[in-house]
Amino acid sequence: MNKEKQTIHDFDLNHIYEFFSNSERQGPGSPEETLKALSFIDGLTEKSKIADIGCGTGGQTMVLGQNTLCEIVGVDIWADFINQFNQNARNKNLHNRVKSIVGNMENLPFQEEELDLIWSEGSIYNIGFDRGLNEWRKFLKQGGYIAITENTWFTETRPAEIQNFWQQAYPEIDTISNKVAQMQKAGYLPIAAFILPETVWTDYYAWQTMRRESFLKKYNGNKAIEAFVAAQQYEVELYYKYKAYYGYMFYIGKKI
Repeated sequence: MNKEKQTIHDFDLNHIYEFFSNSERQGPGSPEETLKALSFIDGLTEKSKIADIGCGTGGQTMVLGQNTLCEIVGVDIWADFINQFNQNARNKNLHNRVKSIVGNMENLPFQEEELDLIWSEGSIYNIGFDRGLNEWRKFLKQGGYIAITENTWFTETRPAEIQNFWQQAYPEIDTISNKVAQMQKAGYLPIAAFILPETVWTDYYAWQTMRRESFLKKYNGNKAIEAFVAAQQYEVELYYKYKAYYGYMFYIGKKI
């Protein structure tokens, strides 16, 4: 495979997780966008329970903790992320309400109708948008909410280069209308869908640029790491070239 055509999913998971450790977020997003999505959620009280699926180090989870009175459980498969998550919760004095579990989103440790809100920023792609919506629904109470971000096409057609890249990286990428239809078919009332601003990408990629330099220095001469960094750089170049055609959307739905 041509290195410039590789995606992040073609590399050692240990390298991927290490690269994204010690960062506030592991994907495009911001506190402002988390709060905007939260504003569409009604009825949360100190008795409500939120699960943040694929929480990473918990950047968005801490925002939820600081702006609700709910019990919050972050779930991530990578133990180092969870360790950082727990430290972040202690640093923000949220550790009594914001806790975490090392777990797999394919086998979540919740009871049916246990949750009032499922949150998932930049991570549902690991299981797939449609599968996640359907399999996670049983954990929500009737009238509970799901709020997720998903890479989405903004147009019905797009240039072949970016079409082929994302078709390889994430075959479930689709248009806004099709994503909303999937949510509705899975048993949710679509409440809101909005585009994350370009700044969440530029900030995310700016951090990556600095991280790539230190990562290459640490693994000087390691061809696998060089290929990993090159693949990430290619993704950045594609975004700036084709950002009119795709980006992250926030989708909020209510279980009916």
